Amino acid sequence: MSMYATLEEAIDAARELFLADHPEVDEESANVQQLNIQKYILQDGDIMWQAEFFADDSEEGECLPMLSGEAAQSVFDGEYEDIELRQEWLEENTLHEWDEGEFQLEPPLDTEEGQAAADEWDER
Repeated sequence: MSMYATLEEAIDAARELFLADHPEVDEESANVQQLNIQKYILQDGDIMWQAEFFADDSEEGECLPMLSGEAAQSVFDGEYEDIELRQEWLEENTLHEWDEGEFQLEPPLDTEEGQAAADEWDER
């Protein structure tokens, strides 16, 4: 799964992937039951996002469940404000890059960027 610089890009890509994985439905008749999201902070401090839609709320993916039912469908249909989704994100669920491609829930403290992220984390 790819990461995107904005949550909106991640949601758009997740919508496209859902439709590609379900060729029997079109965008207007698609029925999603779950939206999963994951936020990443890379070693250089950049923030990246992933998102995924599922037709069944019992499916598991790479990201954390964020919305289900009608709320997930509304996001799929484009009826959402990404700022509201970002505000609902729990920062303690953010993954921090330790090594290239390896992520953990806490920032690494052995780099200047990691220490800055940890200091910011502690301020919250």
